[in-house]
Amino acid sequence: MKSIHYKLAEFFILFIILPIVFVIQFPVVIKMSIGGFGFLYIIFVLLKIEKNRFKVATNLNWRAFWKRSSITLLCIALITTFYVWITDNEALFTVLLNKPKLWILILFIYSFFSVYPQELIYRTFFFQRYQVFFKSNNMLIFINAIMFSFGHMFFRNSLVLVLTFLGGLLFAISFNNTRSTLLVSIEHAIYGCWLFTVGMGSMLGFPS
Repeated sequence: MKSIHYKLAEFFILFIILPIVFVIQFPVVIKMSIGGFGFLYIIFVLLKIEKNRFKVATNLNWRAFWKRSSITLLCIALITTFYVWITDNEALFTVLLNKPKLWILILFIYSFFSVYPQELIYRTFFFQRYQVFFKSNNMLIFINAIMFSFGHMFFRNSLVLVLTFLGGLLFAISFNNTRSTLLVSIEHAIYGCWLFTVGMGSMLGFPS
């Protein structure tokens, strides 16, 4: 499981083949089964092969993290609020204002059952398994962002691909600097929850 050829095959199956499979039309139950098996495989590799231990690091720079995340969120909020106001004014903060209970429920489910697994796959697993293939961190970050965007092809939406590529860059840079799944998951949850809140949730698969 640690040989170069094995890792290349693993990369191709998990990050190229599976996203393509999820675009193809067939029963959701089968897609969920395939995705579940793939996720269990990744957890097995992280725990048994890479010898990870899921614990919070004690040396995290929370002050720098919150400062950077707040500035980034402010920029995202200004841009996306203007975008929704221009393109679909009726959707602006519609779930927050009209369905606050649904809004809270979705934020919770999304943060814990979507964001964290994604970060385990695309940052923790990806960086540990495939960093050896790249001569520079910049190339690793760029390819990681492409794969993160590629993994969202099933939405069949070009704007989603652009947003997930940009998000992938942000999250990959954060993980490269901190090596913390917790911090990058919090950051991912903040930005994703904002997109749902501002009114862009429907294109990302959120209920409205």
